[in-house]
Amino acid sequence: MTGVTARGRVGGGRVRSGGMERRDPENAVDELTMLTQYLDFHRATFVRKASGLTREQMGRRLGPSTLTLAGLTKHLALNEDSWFQNRLMGRPMRDLWRDVDWDADPDWEFRTALDESPEDLFALYADCCAASRAAVAEVGDLDALSHEESRRSGERFSMRWIILHMIEETARHNGHADLLRENVDGLTGE
Repeated sequence: MTGVTARGRVGGGRVRSGGMERRDPENAVDELTMLTQYLDFHRATFVRKASGLTREQMGRRLGPSTLTLAGLTKHLALNEDSWFQNRLMGRPMRDLWRDVDWDADPDWEFRTALDESPEDLFALYADCCAASRAAVAEVGDLDALSHEESRRSGERFSMRWIILHMIEETARHNGHADLLRENVDGLTGE
């Protein structure tokens, strides 16, 4: 495990935190392996950025924003389930998400995350990521189309598109996590 450097940055290398090991993606592998390794890299990066904090610290906000590390963790878990289980595989949403009135409470996952322990949030995220990996392995073909169609175009998504979207989604929230974590205790990092 790497530590904190003198400048308050989290050091690099292979790190295991929150049940996910962060590894650099390989340079010369097939496309499916490369894309899933990049997604796993960003998943583990997020967990690394948010790990080791108390419930109060996970709920800390920056300025007028309502965004928190706790909310981001639950939001990323929701996106894993929504894209890989529901849209790609055509499976119903797990009970946790199924009965939410998203029209009445569109930020439900962000709001309710504040009531949960960091351990429970990271366990949920790890479980959703594991289910996503299993779905990708089950499909095994980047050109395979999702069961659910796009609300905008009416077309189905390729698994390639879904994985790339989740890389973008997770990487974008890693940037948010950087700012939130630095606000909590000054730590910054990759």
